[in-house]
Amino acid sequence: MSQAHPGPSDETTGALQQRTRRFRPELQGLRALAVVLVVVYHVWFGRVSGGVDVFFVISGFLITGQLHRAAARGTLRFRPMWARQAARLLPAAFTVLLGAVAAGWLLLPEARWQQTLNEVFSSALFLENWRLAADSVDYAAQHNTQSLVQHFWSLSIQVQFYIVWPLLVALVALMAANRLMVGSANSASARERLRAYLLLALGGLFLASLSYSVMLTLTDQPLAYFHSLTRVWEFALGGLLALTIDSIVLSARTRLLLGWVGVVGLIACGAVLQVDAVFPGFAALWPTGAACLVLIAGATGSRAGADRILSSRPLKYVGDVSYALYLWHWPLLILFLVTRDQEAVGLRGGLAIIALAFVLAVLTHHLVEEPIRRASVSDRARYRGAAAGLVVVLLAAGAWQWETTARSSSVAVVGDESHPGALAMRGGPAVAQAPLIPPLVTAQDDWSRIEYWNCVPMSRLPENAACTLPPLDPAVPPVERVVVVGDSHAQQFTAAMVPWAHARNVELTAIIHGACPFSTASEVYPDDPVCLNFNDAAAGEIADLHPNVVVTLASRDVQVGLTEVTPPGFVDRWRELDAQGIRVVALRDNPRFAPEFRPADCLQQAGRGSDLCSLERAQLYAPVPPWEAIPDLPPNVSFLDYTDYFCGPQTCPVEAGNVLMYLDFNHITATYMTSLAPVVGEDFDRVLGV
Repeated sequence: MSQAHPGPSDETTGALQQRTRRFRPELQGLRALAVVLVVVYHVWFGRVSGGVDVFFVISGFLITGQLHRAAARGTLRFRPMWARQAARLLPAAFTVLLGAVAAGWLLLPEARWQQTLNEVFSSALFLENWRLAADSVDYAAQHNTQSLVQHFWSLSIQVQFYIVWPLLVALVALMAANRLMVGSANSASARERLRAYLLLALGGLFLASLSYSVMLTLTDQPLAYFHSLTRVWEFALGGLLALTIDSIVLSARTRLLLGWVGVVGLIACGAVLQVDAVFPGFAALWPTGAACLVLIAGATGSRAGADRILSSRPLKYVGDVSYALYLWHWPLLILFLVTRDQEAVGLRGGLAIIALAFVLAVLTHHLVEEPIRRASVSDRARYRGAAAGLVVVLLAAGAWQWETTARSSSVAVVGDESHPGALAMRGGPAVAQAPLIPPLVTAQDDWSRIEYWNCVPMSRLPENAACTLPPLDPAVPPVERVVVVGDSHAQQFTAAMVPWAHARNVELTAIIHGACPFSTASEVYPDDPVCLNFNDAAAGEIADLHPNVVVTLASRDVQVGLTEVTPPGFVDRWRELDAQGIRVVALRDNPRFAPEFRPADCLQQAGRGSDLCSLERAQLYAPVPPWEAIPDLPPNVSFLDYTDYFCGPQTCPVEAGNVLMYLDFNHITATYMTSLAPVVGEDFDRVLGV
């Protein structure tokens, strides 16, 4: 590597041109700093630091420089480049995935198996970021636990980048010279023309991606965080720097200052910003800009330079193993928290996790990564090796999937003598303990589903649907029309209503939006325009349908530390329906555990019947329902209270009658709701006079 000297006069163009071509030890130190920040913030602070964004900038910087030089020489070839990247990235990734499969199978509670498997498959195909992005907009998946391989989202984006970026550079080279390789021209003007075209292309990508990132972060930050297109600008920023860094001439003093500003800025980023809540919008310019400052500073030649520390042997070595360290630390962290049933690791636990992750990273680097990277084999052999590694991971995950499917198979039927579910809460002879349904391994997916009904976009809000239960006999007109409206807590009662609707030939329609109970206000997130718009659109849809009955919630906040209420906005909607001559059946909400509570995990770890897996009824429900304190309730409302089917006289459990009641901390399983169907049917017949 060229050495910078104190005087700017010595910074020749020739020396500058080496800044993107030769090995730069401070880059490894920058990688080390980034991975240390990632690991420390994950382990002890439960948040992110911006270190991953630095990885993206470094990748864009290095790969763009390589591709630019190859295209200028006329030696840009896709297969060798992809083979090199496969040899660099895949061995460690597949090793960690195999470790995650083995550890998950042996150590994770069954309730976490299916989600982990789904994410292992996505990670092996480097689509994990898209799975997490999809989960972020799927209300049923938003309470998923953090899996052993969730951190593969960033590697997935990097692999996608390595696939697409060479194609992009080749396309720009073609546009610049009307042929794929401009090296045949062998002229400075041709090379400069290619550079100009690349600057234009990457500049456009940078602006477009950053704009999209800012917009999506403001409107749907969880989706933006995992979206590939919101991260393109970070790679493009590194690429723009690679194309321009040789033209940046600064004094040694200035570069000394820039280096330290970059390092301090990077360290401070995670401490100052709530990164996981505001990235990857404008806020991500902080760590990416800090990384660029370090890259621009380069080698200062000063003992006081940040590069001297970044280039030190210890940091360089941490940089060498940074990729494997990143891959190993996360599954170890999750396994520690899950197996010890803790929310935080503490100082000793964190040090143990980091130490073990470092040991595994060193072993992976020297026994897996380096031998494969240095092997003198053909590109074809590298591709075969990558394919073989993928097959091994998929086979291991497939074996685990087979075990998961086997455990989820059950001949038990809800409502039979051994699995009465909600009916067991009526009292009577005790029910002998039998295997739970749904099985713990699939419980988190046991939602009351309406997406398989006949769903059509709402006229006033096309992105939301009104879903109607298919009738048993379409030729027979329904005797009544009933609409269930509100959030997921209203939706879960549809499983209990379906048998009644079929038996009575009732047209049952559900208009649902997660976290948006039917109200004139936004109850869960104050002044949330999404819920306000949904509820107004739902009210208009109901007016058009003019059903005989609307079913919705009567209360909310049935949770320890909160007071159950019937919000004024609920009552306002009931009055609107009364003015239209529509009856209302209002359902009392079910109990909610603390958000971190995992019922299936609790049953597996503490045992069925444990008091650790229940709540005191008196802490949740007042003796008198909250709506009874409201004067002048509209006369069209009838209330149904199923508290006695969710709670016994003293406690509120997570299972009853050998049926699992909760799929997460606050939603009731469809299986348990189905067991409540006979009671719900009787109540609806009575209330509606059927």
